[in-house]
Amino acid sequence: MLYYICQYLQQEAADTPWAAYLSPLRVFRYITFRSAGAAVTALLLSLWLGPKVILWLTQLRFGQQYTDRAEESGTLAMRLLSKKGTPTMGGILIVLVLDLTALLWAQWNALVVLTLLSLIVLAGLGVYDDCHTVTQQNSRGTRSLLKLLVQFALALFIGSYLWLLPETHKLITEVMVPFIKHPVLKSAGPAGLLLTVLTIMGSSNAVNLTDGLDGLAIGCTLIVTAVFLVFTYIAGNFKFAEYLQVPFVSGAGELTVFCAAMIGAGLGFLWFNCHPAQMFMGDTGSLALGGVLGIIAVLIHQPLVLVIAGGVFVVEAASVLLQTTWFKYTRHRTGTGQRIFLMAPLHHHFEKKGWYESQVVTRFYILCILCAVVALSTLKLR
Repeated sequence: MLYYICQYLQQEAADTPWAAYLSPLRVFRYITFRSAGAAVTALLLSLWLGPKVILWLTQLRFGQQYTDRAEESGTLAMRLLSKKGTPTMGGILIVLVLDLTALLWAQWNALVVLTLLSLIVLAGLGVYDDCHTVTQQNSRGTRSLLKLLVQFALALFIGSYLWLLPETHKLITEVMVPFIKHPVLKSAGPAGLLLTVLTIMGSSNAVNLTDGLDGLAIGCTLIVTAVFLVFTYIAGNFKFAEYLQVPFVSGAGELTVFCAAMIGAGLGFLWFNCHPAQMFMGDTGSLALGGVLGIIAVLIHQPLVLVIAGGVFVVEAASVLLQTTWFKYTRHRTGTGQRIFLMAPLHHHFEKKGWYESQVVTRFYILCILCAVVALSTLKLR
């Protein structure tokens, strides 16, 4: 919005004495300036609205009054504080601030609008799930099938939309692989559509599974978003994209502003979510943020880079899949289910082994940073 206002004022003031005074407004043309503005705006808005959101959720008694899965299992001697009574659905703060900031600082092209709409849809799904969780006072939430159906429908819509538009057709029909300069598959519409659906659904659910300790999911999300801040800027700049031999996507530069707003909103939320958390993001935040990361990866033609940058999310999701599959298999074969990990997702396994919650979170941050460095290296090692 600010971009359009400044453009309008400069056009109206052209050939008038006011033109010289309004010339500094040209700075709003630069993505770097608007990205910095978006990050600072989102951070300040989050810090301002955070206490109000916490108070509102507390007054609604929209908190976790049940014992979470990790505490239910017992033996977590290193967890110093119970999480009972902490307001959940705090992800509404991230989504609200992110939407407002992106609308304020970004140009509203098709990529930005598609990302914002997807954010709202997934946040709505998360709100529904969080409401069900609080109403039932257990950690199961909405049935998994409903979540998967909504995520699948959204991902299929995005993939089909991009496939049908001439300007974004290649995002689906050409499959890019990290460390390789050229597409490994061309004219591969069905395969590209399947990859798009798996990327969006997988990312949304992986972040959701990672959200189990104070600051863990949002901190890792911030690190991955920083990686895509770089990727979106390069993908939207023809000279940089040509030099680094990565796919150029017209309009992708505006996603840099979105990523910057996401970082600012995430940092503001982390202020209240660090241990001991004053509120949890819930599925409202985790489903939305995870899905948006997948969507951004698709929109810049780098879906598989997300697998590297989000390595922690991948491992967390894989631990749940392996644990569930092996338990069901051994129960079917022997009558008694066996486990690979002490508890899944993986962060609870390390809690069971005696790590403090803050140790798990910090060490996962370190691993996430390593994954981010490897992901950024794909820009040059091609």
